[in-house]
Amino acid sequence: MTKPIFSVVIAAHNAESTIGLTIDSVLSQSEQDFELIVVDDGSEDRTLRVALEKADADPRIKVTSQCNQGVSAARNLGAALARGHYLAFLDADDVWHIDKLAMHRAAHEADPALEASYARIVFCTEEEGELKAGRTRSSVQEGPCQLEDVLIENVVCTMSNLVIERQSFLEIGGFKRTMRHAEDQDLLARFVGEGRRLCGIPETLVGYRMSADGLSCDFIAMLTAWKELVGRWSDRIDMRRAEALYCRYLARRTLRSGTTMAVTREFVRRGLTSDHKAFLSGGTRGLMTVGAAIAGNALPARARTVIFS
Repeated sequence: MTKPIFSVVIAAHNAESTIGLTIDSVLSQSEQDFELIVVDDGSEDRTLRVALEKADADPRIKVTSQCNQGVSAARNLGAALARGHYLAFLDADDVWHIDKLAMHRAAHEADPALEASYARIVFCTEEEGELKAGRTRSSVQEGPCQLEDVLIENVVCTMSNLVIERQSFLEIGGFKRTMRHAEDQDLLARFVGEGRRLCGIPETLVGYRMSADGLSCDFIAMLTAWKELVGRWSDRIDMRRAEALYCRYLARRTLRSGTTMAVTREFVRRGLTSDHKAFLSGGTRGLMTVGAAIAGNALPARARTVIFS
């Protein structure tokens, strides 16, 4: 059997309301040389059934399940089952642009030394059952990513954005199974830290679904895990500057998600205390974040979501 160019890996846990649209965004790709591996991580809802129904209609979809072990273990299982030259990860609530895989294939074919790539993402909100693109898009680093680019503000943003050579993924050891937060930055730090080539594509190819709840928005746990991670690289980066910028990143995420202002203020306080110059650097990003924290509830949650998305 001919091996596909891409193995798309979706790790899913209790995602029955979103996984159908996520799978459809893969099936509608202009690049059709892929297999799709869905790993159900012990869901207690209809996630597995929805995935199996999709698989019945398309032989490229493979579905497996495990008892709940966390997203890192689920992604590793998907990678172990994969046959493609490239792994393309996708979270069960995000969606891809129709040319996502095609543009990554073109980038890698144009640069044989490229082992991993990412693109821009757009932050999306759900309105009346439809996913709507917001105003905020992530940035793409010029040239190959350095350690700070992935450790501090995480230019890749989400694993739904990453395409990586499967062999490279295996060589660096995949995801650390015990990590439930910052596992993506840990993987990327090990990858870039070895001098491997990660570059961006200046196109918006991923729709990132924002939610005020769930694993991706457990902000305090994210900071705790990140501090443990970044401590392993303390000999190669400025720790105080790094914490200031990461707290700014988290503060802006809290504003996008619509969570309580107390969480935003805490990250602003921590960031300014760590290195106020770093927090306020980069044009208006820092000032806008501080301003939103000062305005507090005078700026309605809906308005904050619109402004920061």
